Amino acid sequence: MKTYLVGGAVRDQLLGLPVTERDWVVVGATPEKLYSQGYQAVGRDFPVFLHPQTHEEYALARTERKSAPGYYGFTCDYNKHVTLVDDLARRDLTINAMAMDPNGNLIDPYHGSADLQAKKLRHVSQAFVEDPVRVLRVARFAARYYYLGFTIAEETRALMYSMMRQGELAHLVPERIWQEWMRSLQEKNPEIFIYTLRDCGALQVIFPELDALFGVPNPPQYHPEVDSGVHSLLSLAAAVRLSDDSRVRFAALLHDLGKAKTPITEWPAHHGHEKSGVQIIVSLCKRLRIPADYRKLAVLSVTMHLNIHRVLSLRASTMVSILEETDALRRPERFLQLLLVCEADACGTMSKQVDYPQADMWRAILRVCQNVSVSELIARGVTGKDIQRELHQLRVDAVKRLCSGNKLSY
Repeated sequence: MKTYLVGGAVRDQLLGLPVTERDWVVVGATPEKLYSQGYQAVGRDFPVFLHPQTHEEYALARTERKSAPGYYGFTCDYNKHVTLVDDLARRDLTINAMAMDPNGNLIDPYHGSADLQAKKLRHVSQAFVEDPVRVLRVARFAARYYYLGFTIAEETRALMYSMMRQGELAHLVPERIWQEWMRSLQEKNPEIFIYTLRDCGALQVIFPELDALFGVPNPPQYHPEVDSGVHSLLSLAAAVRLSDDSRVRFAALLHDLGKAKTPITEWPAHHGHEKSGVQIIVSLCKRLRIPADYRKLAVLSVTMHLNIHRVLSLRASTMVSILEETDALRRPERFLQLLLVCEADACGTMSKQVDYPQADMWRAILRVCQNVSVSELIARGVTGKDIQRELHQLRVDAVKRLCSGNKLSY
């Protein structure tokens, strides 16, 4: 029985990046052997175990044979005669198909270290086409290492396109799509994930709602980039600069989905795209089983982003109504997320640096409204429904004083 460090830990160590988790392959063993040494089985479909002390994952060396379409359509062989080289052969990219022995010696049968030097994402073998999740994984690694100059090998790009044409991507399950998408949102350049999928034709299959934005024009005086799809990706990139919250990044990417529903005769204007975007997001999140907190912020952003942009021209009463409608006084953290999404929208342009004073103004409005206390009304004997009406007016008066002090119209 021999153990080897494999995959991402080896890759990132060679790149000089922090190693956040370690995975191991065990050669020459059986499940019974690992059980006898205190390992705990955790793999439902594959022979994966947790080390009794470190709790790191140890997988028996295995080979896989395609037996049905999709991610789960594999027959797995993990007998004790499967070699390390056999196990590495089933991996997606050469840079993920390296191992190290306990002495730190590199085992690299598929030239992953050479591809690290060349900054290439290249498939290990033709078996790549058997697993549709690999298209998403390549796109995610492209997003992760874009800042280092990595590109996808042309032959790998061709395989991804071939998989799309052959309909293999239709077998992707929602959970795996979301898992890879969510992980891409946490990378340095998540917009590259979307660009990569679009480049091989996969975006129209996996995220047709996003794909539909490309080619839809915006008014050039507001959006020099014109194209709504390009603007959405620029907004995502701006969100990365503003926040490490993947929910903010998700909402920034989807804030303009409704523009795909605008009739061509109305282009480049998009009146009412906020309302039409809500149902698109609800449907998308339901289809891919996206968590509720992502959906709620995205819907809020679609609904409110134009109102947030227009704060400098709104009446004080309207400002307060927006705070109340968005539940900002009870859920201020989500309202602050909304402001980040709106700032990303404003900065998602090919124009020079964009200032967004609206965000600071809304934060100030929120603060003065939070300082309005209901206790004063109760002391005056206000009761029932009158409390809400009077509280609203006190907030309006506070906002008026704020705007007057800042010499703003209201």
